[in-house]
Amino acid sequence: MVQGVQIHSTAADKAQAAVLTEDALAFLAALHRTFESTRHSLLVARESAQQRLDSGVPLDFPVETAAIRADPSWHCVPPSPGLEDRRVEITGPTDRKMVVNALNSGAKTFMADFEDASSPTFKAMLEGQVNLYDAIRRQIDFELGPKSYKLSQNPAVLIVRPRGWHLDEPRVTVDNTPMSGSLFDFGLYFFHNAHELVKRGSGPYFYLPKMEHYLEARLWNDVFVFSQSYIKMPHNTVRATVLIETLPAAFQMEEILFELRNHSSGLNCGRWDYIFSFIKKRRADRSAVLPDRKDVTMEVGFMDAYVRLLIQTCHKRKVAAMGGMSAQIPIKGDEKANEVAMNKVRADKLREVTNGHDGTWIAHPLIHGIAREIFDKYMIGPNQYHVRREDVRVVAADLLNTKVPGKITAAGVRGNVETALAYSVAWLGGNGCIPLNWLMEDAATAEITRVQLWQWVHYGSRLDTGEPITVEYVDRLVEEVEPEVRKAVPGLTEENLKIVKEYIKGQIRRQWPSEFLTSDLMPHLAAADGVPAKWQKSSL
Repeated sequence: MVQGVQIHSTAADKAQAAVLTEDALAFLAALHRTFESTRHSLLVARESAQQRLDSGVPLDFPVETAAIRADPSWHCVPPSPGLEDRRVEITGPTDRKMVVNALNSGAKTFMADFEDASSPTFKAMLEGQVNLYDAIRRQIDFELGPKSYKLSQNPAVLIVRPRGWHLDEPRVTVDNTPMSGSLFDFGLYFFHNAHELVKRGSGPYFYLPKMEHYLEARLWNDVFVFSQSYIKMPHNTVRATVLIETLPAAFQMEEILFELRNHSSGLNCGRWDYIFSFIKKRRADRSAVLPDRKDVTMEVGFMDAYVRLLIQTCHKRKVAAMGGMSAQIPIKGDEKANEVAMNKVRADKLREVTNGHDGTWIAHPLIHGIAREIFDKYMIGPNQYHVRREDVRVVAADLLNTKVPGKITAAGVRGNVETALAYSVAWLGGNGCIPLNWLMEDAATAEITRVQLWQWVHYGSRLDTGEPITVEYVDRLVEEVEPEVRKAVPGLTEENLKIVKEYIKGQIRRQWPSEFLTSDLMPHLAAADGVPAKWQKSSL
């Protein structure tokens, strides 16, 4: 074992032995010792920034970086092999079946997700690494019952999303401090696969989630530079697409690209987490109360402004402006309902491609054909970098526009309670991506539902019928929707259901909502993995 490194888990198995090798652990330790203090400082800075927002200081474009935004001369590096055309990207967790199906889906790329689509049990995190290792080397074929899963001749290009900067990996400590989940996920994938990917004509490509400041992008860039040197790989080989899914990041898109300009492959509209962040960051602003989740569409003011600014910013700097997720999945046995759902996908993709996006996200292989047809029709070349959107003039007020038409309905509140409970109990049971009401939901949806419930209770919002949304009202719904939750998540445990019911009831009573549901529930996964009590909570 590498000095100072400890593995706190009872999940020792073949995956652990294959992935947590001596050399890999030495690399993880080097990453931790080099970058953990900076990560910690940046997370503390997030708290200070939130306090400024709470005191009434509005978000704006940073004054200190005005020269970067005004300088037209800098651009990001050209696309790496396989990233020139990204018209349809499929996303999903890293279990073996999903990896094969996604790589075979016909999509241009597959974002293998260690973050919002995964429940980070140690077993899942390690087996996910093994599955990607095997897929890269074309040794992932397997049989499950009567069915065979075989990788096609031309699979999608692989992109990996590690966990965000805020998440710890409590099962691995270095010098008596939990590792960063980001560095753990990135480090293992990069160390085991970077050279092999390049040898096969691709490269180590990443999606980076939930950043709130350009200095967090600088940290990632420093990690890339260090890591490439560590394994003697030419600099600027890594490519990373940043998800703009927090409100502060929308004001720093150019700066984020600038920090990563030697490794950037663009930005992506992380729409669901962006709505979550909009509510959370503006928690002290009564005017920011939003209506039912279904009414917060991509056409409402603050969402449309952020999309247009992202496309303009990316194409100005010659990188991809990726569209967001269509979470619809095919509705079996109801042709009429399925057609309505698929028409929603068509409308969403048409909006994206005509706005100037270079590609889009889907959550299910059977949606690929619809998304591909729309992008093939309206995007003739491999991308739309030439669509400069010089007509766009987005100012801070546009990104903060709270005029969202819609109502708060009884069905909307009930739906939020059901979704928050169902997803959370599935997550505790080891499943981070579940179908709910014919949508493929991940942690982002649970986060929106949780903070909306808090916001409505905190500000004394009323239903369109006039009935107030109180803690008692939400408490009653938590009990009422239990049958629907049990139906949506077969096999849930009574203990996990009790935990999430108490959690949601507790959230609506807080002065401020918790930062992340996943951080709050992680101690339960850590305990189940056999992690000692002192490492079961975040160190931050």
